[in-house]
Amino acid sequence: MKDKFKRHPYWFLVLLAFFAGCYYWSFWATDRYVSEATVVLQGVNIGPPTLNFTSILTGGGSHDLLMLREHMLSVDMLKKLDAELDLRAHFSDRQIDVFSRLRAPDVPIEDFHRYYLTRVSVKLDEYAQVLRIRSEAFDPQTAQRIALLLLREGEAHINALGQRLAAEQVRFIERQVQELNERVRQAQEAVLAYQNEHGLVSPTGTVQGLSAIVASLEGELAKLSARRQALAASHSSQSPEMIRLDAEIQALKNQIRREQARLADGSGQALNRVTAEFEALRMQLEFALEMYSTARAALESTRVEAARTLKQVSILQNPTYPEYPTEPRRLYNIAVFTLLLCLGGIIAHLIAAIIRDHYD
Repeated sequence: MKDKFKRHPYWFLVLLAFFAGCYYWSFWATDRYVSEATVVLQGVNIGPPTLNFTSILTGGGSHDLLMLREHMLSVDMLKKLDAELDLRAHFSDRQIDVFSRLRAPDVPIEDFHRYYLTRVSVKLDEYAQVLRIRSEAFDPQTAQRIALLLLREGEAHINALGQRLAAEQVRFIERQVQELNERVRQAQEAVLAYQNEHGLVSPTGTVQGLSAIVASLEGELAKLSARRQALAASHSSQSPEMIRLDAEIQALKNQIRREQARLADGSGQALNRVTAEFEALRMQLEFALEMYSTARAALESTRVEAARTLKQVSILQNPTYPEYPTEPRRLYNIAVFTLLLCLGGIIAHLIAAIIRDHYD
């Protein structure tokens, strides 16, 4: 036997490691208690649900669950847990075996966080859209309290993110609404000032009325002209009837010229110019009113969306209070460790055989 061990010393190391592993997991390894919880994020449903291409690409609620998971496993969350539960002292207790405990209570935060990730796991079930939380500690109370604090702080963080984003959106649109309201007021003042300056409530209506008057005068002129032509066949141009018709025709022509001059001339005060300027002001007012109405609608929609961003961590499985330690899995660990040792010994044996054959 001694010769075999001398010839194959690696089997001695395998046997030594086997007994060391059996001793560690059987007598030395400290018991760990596990608390588990299952949660889902639910929001406030206002209005009918929508399905669009963006929600399909982002996975719908998976994005919020992933954000919650990342926060639960973050350094910030670790600091909150440590401040409330004094995890450094708990995990570095000298009664815990050296392979399971935190090296020292004052280790750097990077080392502490790596150790934290070995004791807390948060997994996303993409099919069921739930988070499965698992926390380990060296007493059942601490294990359960870690899970409870993860749920409480995680929900507060998600709501804070959603409310901050929604508040920023609402404040931005409120500023836009105030600016557009001021634009509407200025446009209204410009229209009123222009109306007062020219003494016209509606230049467009005045132009339409003058056009109707001109059309009526031209109709009267056409009738008188036709009548004069009919009388010219039987009356002299110096007859009283012809003189009266000529006077009426000339009066109508003068009146038509005056009305047309009011509509359009080169003085810059004609109604066509006034109407064009007034229409420009009116269009500016209508555009400002339309933009203001759109901004008000967007503000109300954003407020509704702000309410929908509120999330609630709905608990499907409350953090359990462990009644007995489930970690480490002693028999399982011994079996796996033994299997790995055997594989390692076999590999070492094959390498040694190859080397011997090579020298032979």
